[in-house]
Amino acid sequence: MKFLKKVDGPSRAGSDANVPQDSIANRISKENDRLPEGPDNGSASLGHAVNNVTDGEELEMGSPGGTVSSCNVPTLAFPSISTADFQFNIEKASDIIVEKVEEFVKKLGDARLVLVDLSHKSKILALVRIKATQKNIDSSKFHTFVGDITRLSSEGGLRCNVIANAANWRLKPGGGGVNASIFSAAGAALETATKERAVSLTPGKAVIVPLPSTSPLFSREGVTHVIHVLGPNMNPQRPNCLNNDYIKGCEILREAYSSIFESFASIVRTPKNLSMESYEKQVSGLSDSQNHFEISPMDQFLNSELKFKREGVHESGGNKKWKPLQDELGSNSRNSKNRENNPNSEKNGGSMTKSWGFWAQALYRIAMFPERHKNDVIEISDDVVVLNDLYPKAQKHLVVMARAEDLDCLADVREEHLQLLRTMNTMGLKWAEKFLSEHETLVFRLGYHTAPSMRQLHLHVISQDFDSVHLKNKRHWNSFNSPFFRDSIDVIEEVVKHGKATLKDDDRFLSMELRCHRCRSAHPNIPRLKTHISKCRAPFPAVLLQPGHLVCARTSDGLVQ
Repeated sequence: MKFLKKVDGPSRAGSDANVPQDSIANRISKENDRLPEGPDNGSASLGHAVNNVTDGEELEMGSPGGTVSSCNVPTLAFPSISTADFQFNIEKASDIIVEKVEEFVKKLGDARLVLVDLSHKSKILALVRIKATQKNIDSSKFHTFVGDITRLSSEGGLRCNVIANAANWRLKPGGGGVNASIFSAAGAALETATKERAVSLTPGKAVIVPLPSTSPLFSREGVTHVIHVLGPNMNPQRPNCLNNDYIKGCEILREAYSSIFESFASIVRTPKNLSMESYEKQVSGLSDSQNHFEISPMDQFLNSELKFKREGVHESGGNKKWKPLQDELGSNSRNSKNRENNPNSEKNGGSMTKSWGFWAQALYRIAMFPERHKNDVIEISDDVVVLNDLYPKAQKHLVVMARAEDLDCLADVREEHLQLLRTMNTMGLKWAEKFLSEHETLVFRLGYHTAPSMRQLHLHVISQDFDSVHLKNKRHWNSFNSPFFRDSIDVIEEVVKHGKATLKDDDRFLSMELRCHRCRSAHPNIPRLKTHISKCRAPFPAVLLQPGHLVCARTSDGLVQ
């Protein structure tokens, strides 16, 4: 059978090519003995494994106990991305699924992944199952399942608190397949919740949508989150066709699965006592300590959150018709609700009428409860908390967070906060001086983002070398080198004079051309810019040479502002 020869063909390098066909067949036969509705016992073949998958059958590799599901195990059910309507090559897709699963199962602790397909004749399930067996992937963390992804619990006995959806770029219902099924089963609540998070997706990206408790998927199936993802398209009848460019296509598909699994990991890692009400109901069985992860709970929580926000996991990649996703999850901020009822709220005057996404509130939780995160903060006082930026955009980059309630960003700052602003500035200077005592050639700038993606007023203390692997795109650069970044000394002066800061919340600043922050020369891309700034010794612009804008060292006088 030609299909089977592809699976074990010589093109598969490493252990795949060296696994005897009979040994895999025997393992599959033994595994099927444990399944609730498995095929006939006896001598199995690979063809038998491909063609004899029964409805409701869980294709586990050596699953202990034979139980279909455990409600206290965080589980992601996901379909094969792009292999149906987008006509992506199934053989290549199965390789990528197994590759990304193998990478992520090691990071998920007790959580598990389940690849789901509706058809008992699914070739993608059979291929993935065989290749996962060859890779010896732990069946307690990954297996395949035949069934309706919208009825896994009620009809298949498989409890999945998170499901992934192979969405269209407009994030709209319909279109057939998994997308239509999930939107239909979830009801209008999912469509409304999705619109609140994003209006579109680029290929390879994902967005997390918390499922409202009014949704049938929540009440009937126990699904708390839907992760929308857009895969690569090889169908010329659909938008963004890659015209069989499988180099690009495979790259996008890998990114799509990474986005799904990273999103799921961030949900699983959320500490129980910080969860939204709907999420607590479904994940309350998770340990507070989350000891099954390789790093500390707050590292896990913040790594995923800040990666989504600052590393551009969900960013549009420069296409203007896709807005960067700043609110992956719904807000549980009482401040947002207060603002909606506050007639004095204005974009550039009062508090921003912004609904902060769940992930955007990581800094707020640390600021309010720093004692719970002593391994993550580097200094705590009555008024501020200091934290190293987890994705620093320079050699030295930290944030000083205000500990005051109802102070999410610069738009909330008023005259009564003046002393707090000065305290934050003093704390920032203190740490800049500490860094300078260790690296006297550095130069620091202290300032705020006009419209930050993370809730809770925080001051950036950042060295001006911008030597960091995390500085990757135009938005990263311009967020620190355009009017979008407000110097701390200027903010204080404006609050003294006018009772509030002057905000320049214009997203166009983030898409400005790349210019050196010293000589102001223009550059076509980030690599070229980085090469230039590593050598540029031009003086800083006159506005930054004014007192209080840069912090540097002098040979004789020590530190100066």
